[in-house]
Amino acid sequence: MESMKNITAFITGSSRGIGKAIALKLAEQGANIVVAAKTVEPHPKLEGTIYTAAKDIVKAGGQALPVVVDIRSEDTIQAAVNQAVDTFGCIDILINNASAINLSNTESLNMKRYDLMHDINVRGTFLTSKLCIPWLKKSQNAHILTLSPPLNLKPEWFGAHLAYTMSKYGMRMTVLGLAEELKKYNIAVNALWPQTAIATAAVRNVLGGEELIKCSRSTQVMADAAYEILKKDSSEYTGQFCIDEEVLREAGVTDFDQYAVDPSKKLFKDLFVE
Repeated sequence: MESMKNITAFITGSSRGIGKAIALKLAEQGANIVVAAKTVEPHPKLEGTIYTAAKDIVKAGGQALPVVVDIRSEDTIQAAVNQAVDTFGCIDILINNASAINLSNTESLNMKRYDLMHDINVRGTFLTSKLCIPWLKKSQNAHILTLSPPLNLKPEWFGAHLAYTMSKYGMRMTVLGLAEELKKYNIAVNALWPQTAIATAAVRNVLGGEELIKCSRSTQVMADAAYEILKKDSSEYTGQFCIDEEVLREAGVTDFDQYAVDPSKKLFKDLFVE
């Protein structure tokens, strides 16, 4: 399936970053995009709102529905799902992109931050999937794509930032479980994770500032990889834990300098990647 015409994608955290990049990629193919995020007013450190993202999506060639969603709230997610179906008549794709990150060690992490990561990363992914499933069952090529890492059980990933690792691996288990549970409905459930750091606000503000941004790839690499996954037959491709570079190499991409923020810099490998 090359074209996304008349396909509706519900994308959490899509007002900026990777979520928005995926939204724009699908919009270029004619998709309807539900911009499900909570930013409605400009933030001093974070660019974009659901309304500016929607405007860019329309400019790219798709249709957009900006909806205010707090991924921790069942009521706001359900309301957004209802709006999506009322507006576009269907939901064919769910992108679980919304995520929270805090790399503090156990002793220094306060429980409010712990709860936030688990509420957004694990509970939010589970809940949004649960509420979209009834509509995904009606689609001819339904996909859930969750931005979660492969399961790397090396102790170093747990010792460095236990709470964050637990939350991201919780997302991973959601992929594994839903892929098995939903395969009888031909709903594909897969995960996507970057090989390298990606130039997002989280990388700039949490991981390493401008120097790490220079050693990163643009969000376009994740968008292009997501598109390659989402156009596959949902009855045949499910339960996969994909790395963006591997997906694109399989699709025939050989020029990865096009994605580098600064091709002269050595790329920084992302967390959980060997």
